[in-house]
Amino acid sequence: MAKMRVHQIAKELGLASKDAVDMLTKLGVDVRNHASTIEDADAAKLRGLVKNGSATPATPAPAPRAAAAPAPAPRAPAPPVAPAPRGPSAPPAPRPQPVASPAPAPAPAAAPAAPAPAAPAASEIIIPRGVSVTDFAGKIGKSPTDVIKMLMRLGEMKTITQSLSDDEVEVLANEFDVPVRIVSVADDVSVAPEDEAPDASEEEVDAALETRPPVVTVMGHVDHGKSSILQQFRKKEMLSLEAGGITQAIGAYQVHGKDGLVTTFIDTPGHEAFTQMRARGAQVTDVAILVVAADDGVQPQTVEALDHAKAAKVPVLVAVNKIDRPEADPTRVRQQLSELGLTPDEWGGDTVFVDVSAKAGTNLDVLLDMIHLVAEMQNLKANPNVPARGHAIEAHLDRGRGPVATLIVQKGTLRPGQAVVCGAAWARVRTMLDENGHSVPKAGPAQPVQVSGWSRLPAAGDEFFAVKDEREAKRISQEREARQRAADFVAGAKPATLEDLLFKTRTGDVPELRLILKADTQGSLEALTESLTKMHRANLRLNILRRGVGAIGESDVTLAQASDAIVVGFGVRPDAGARQLAEREGVDVRTYQVIYQLLDDISQALKGLLAPEEQEFVLGSAQVRATFRIPRAVVAGCYVTEGKVVRGARARLLRDGAVVYTGRIDTLKRFKDDAREVAAGFECGMTLEGFNDVKEGDVIEAFEVRELPRD
Repeated sequence: MAKMRVHQIAKELGLASKDAVDMLTKLGVDVRNHASTIEDADAAKLRGLVKNGSATPATPAPAPRAAAAPAPAPRAPAPPVAPAPRGPSAPPAPRPQPVASPAPAPAPAAAPAAPAPAAPAASEIIIPRGVSVTDFAGKIGKSPTDVIKMLMRLGEMKTITQSLSDDEVEVLANEFDVPVRIVSVADDVSVAPEDEAPDASEEEVDAALETRPPVVTVMGHVDHGKSSILQQFRKKEMLSLEAGGITQAIGAYQVHGKDGLVTTFIDTPGHEAFTQMRARGAQVTDVAILVVAADDGVQPQTVEALDHAKAAKVPVLVAVNKIDRPEADPTRVRQQLSELGLTPDEWGGDTVFVDVSAKAGTNLDVLLDMIHLVAEMQNLKANPNVPARGHAIEAHLDRGRGPVATLIVQKGTLRPGQAVVCGAAWARVRTMLDENGHSVPKAGPAQPVQVSGWSRLPAAGDEFFAVKDEREAKRISQEREARQRAADFVAGAKPATLEDLLFKTRTGDVPELRLILKADTQGSLEALTESLTKMHRANLRLNILRRGVGAIGESDVTLAQASDAIVVGFGVRPDAGARQLAEREGVDVRTYQVIYQLLDDISQALKGLLAPEEQEFVLGSAQVRATFRIPRAVVAGCYVTEGKVVRGARARLLRDGAVVYTGRIDTLKRFKDDAREVAAGFECGMTLEGFNDVKEGDVIEAFEVRELPRD
């Protein structure tokens, strides 16, 4: 049976939560605070009390109805009147009145026309994906028998414990004339902590607020200079960490200005494949900076980034970058953006444009001042003394720490040791690191932190909230996980077995390219999946048999070998067992560091036009067993486990299967003598060109690239 929280019914009726608690107490309902839950019948009593005008002592707005105040006693039985128009279903279901109450409102003559605005109050019923027949019936105020009868009339046979698909929910809602909104399991408010924090509106009324830093999202087209601007703000190297000069994961950083003001920046990818990651950045932001190159103008991802900012209803500042180039034309950029609705303030509009050069550092201080000005106009405040709540921006697997998520706290304060829930994952916060890798004792509003200690990898974009203890966190997580399994089942997303895959992929007549997709982070995996699914053609089919986060393992190669699939890794590498198995079975394993190269290759493969290209050959690998620091370098003491390592050869450093560094072997020694190469079974010392962050347990893989004709 559906339940509501006091602050939800209070918002629906336009009451303060405190007034709603007082009125429910007078009605004999046992409620403790705004987060307490009430039955549908109690909610109907409160609606009747408010419509009758008895709420005048608590809320000044309905003052003209004071004459009706002496009649609370006759109005107490008002709910039984509401089901009258629904005669057939009234006897078995006296409690589903929240759904029924909007229907009778227009039934009485002209007088109830005034309460018409109350109709949107119960406008949409939240239905989580994978809802069972019983739960759905309770939420819409019907008996499970009525729902099953309707399904039978529609040609579907369901039991009361079976889950409903999204299409079935929508059809049933239309048949019962009930407005519903289908949400993901993570957004289902019914699976929430018992002592849930109030909404922002309640927080502003009941708590002391403090000014918080603005959260600024830097958006724009690929290679227009977003990371370069942030690099100048932070005065640290960032582009050197991005393969191909393209940002491929959301990074959140805090910048301290000259005046001591703190600004939180979110750097979103500009490549077209990262639509969802840009949307996530816009959802948690206060100010959006749209970076447009003066020499390139408005591009497709510029328009898309602007759409995300508009959808999130955040103010937009435009940074016209690369004005130091000879071909720069800032006026053309202004003209193009004014056609999209961003009129410059110097032209009489309300959008701030700042001409900058990230390379030369021109006008970046002006841009930062404009950010603070816009943030000041928004009067950004939050209560740091409530339970922490915010969003996960990114999540990935880290060696030694396990699942790690980047969180942005939106209100409250997060501390190590607290229990938090994010989607279907929960954690007891083990470590909290800032963007520089330093441990922080607490994280307040608008502060990004990297949190470890998760039970599983959280989904990027999910909301997180702190709960009172681990027991509560586990309860919410398990319930959400069960609902997620039900949602995946009805959506047909159950894990593939070899038998199913073989049957499906080998009986079709349409040529099919099958992929096993592995990525380094959840956000990259989402982006790749979305981009690849757009590549379907009439006479070709692309089928992603399995996708996941982490290194390529033997099970991935086995599945690929059994189903004639290609294993594609983005930012990850196969482990030794997987690589040997792939070589032995002839499975094609492809790894990439830049997304557009991956997409181009898959597109070429689908067209059957994959041109001859360079091919990697692994020379050997060595495990780092000790490190020694010498002036200006760190020597890795290694044991060659297979093949051979060659001085000057290309090399990559792997940490838990993920690629941390790609470059060359700078020096190679056996004891104190220089060596040209070292074979398997021998120890050696080596340094990597331009890289010193070598740790024990890392694997250094030597390889060479050969040009081979493609068969």
